[in-house]
Amino acid sequence: MGWQSSVLRDERVVFTGVGFVTASLIIIAMNTWLTRWRDETVVTPNPPKTQYITQQTEDSLELKTLDTLLGHYNHAIKETAAKIICDRAANDPSLLETLLWGITRPGYDERVKNLRALAVICVPRVLPMLHTWKAYSAIVRCLELSLDPEQEVLENEGWDDYPLRDITEKMCFIFLEQLVDHYGPEMLIRSKFVERWLSKQNWGRTEEDRQRNFHNYMLYKDNKMKRLADAVRKTGSGRSVLVKCGLMSQEGADDFAVEQADNLNLMDTSGERYNLLLSINMGRTPRAQETSAEEQRIRHRNREAIVVNDGTRPIGRDDIIHRDTEWRVLGEPGQS
Repeated sequence: MGWQSSVLRDERVVFTGVGFVTASLIIIAMNTWLTRWRDETVVTPNPPKTQYITQQTEDSLELKTLDTLLGHYNHAIKETAAKIICDRAANDPSLLETLLWGITRPGYDERVKNLRALAVICVPRVLPMLHTWKAYSAIVRCLELSLDPEQEVLENEGWDDYPLRDITEKMCFIFLEQLVDHYGPEMLIRSKFVERWLSKQNWGRTEEDRQRNFHNYMLYKDNKMKRLADAVRKTGSGRSVLVKCGLMSQEGADDFAVEQADNLNLMDTSGERYNLLLSINMGRTPRAQETSAEEQRIRHRNREAIVVNDGTRPIGRDDIIHRDTEWRVLGEPGQS
């Protein structure tokens, strides 16, 4: 303990300790003050306020302003301006008529420009506006102006010429395919699509060549042109026009109609047979409204059936013996 007492009595040690503590307090105080001063002097920017463009704001924008916004460096602003312009165009019937008039002009560049503008505004809600006689006639006229006088004969079964067709034809096919899918091919047939464009394709020189090449095209190809022609061919009026234009023979049109009817009957028969077998296998029949106990008893009795099949062929209606007063084959004439 002697050396500790001597150290505490030494003034140099005492002053050194007091000086160190004082310096530490000053440093801590300065650091605290500077930190508080720094935090108080920081300017916090106000968060951006979300702003929405109302319909009134959109309507107040002039065309000159929208044209300037279309050239803006910000992609979001450009996209918004483009949407406003497209919405205005879609709601303007006079503009749609102007574009339809433009796609019938002889000048190729003018037709392409109007077709591209029509494609931009052709959203699903505009499609009903194109389901008019004027629109169909304009699109078919555009196809007619796009005919290639030097087109090769469409006789190669393994080569599809569709990717090499002109852009105007492809865009017209897009419009027509959407319209036919939604509304059917009747308006397309009435607009003389077959007479003015389809029959003018180079199917061959002789009538036999034209019919054979057209048949093979429908059989082996799968493109928008084929789907439009097939939609026309599946209607009675469409087959009549195809026969008149020499793309189908009368015998071929009749055979196609019979084949189409057989396919529909086969689908109906298959569906009926499937429902019948499903009802038997599940032990139940489709429920009808039960109005009395007698009807319920008759219905339960009629559910009894025997299936006779040796397993060498699929089960058919003739294999099912159904009870109705007496056991009888379900497929016999006079039964419901």
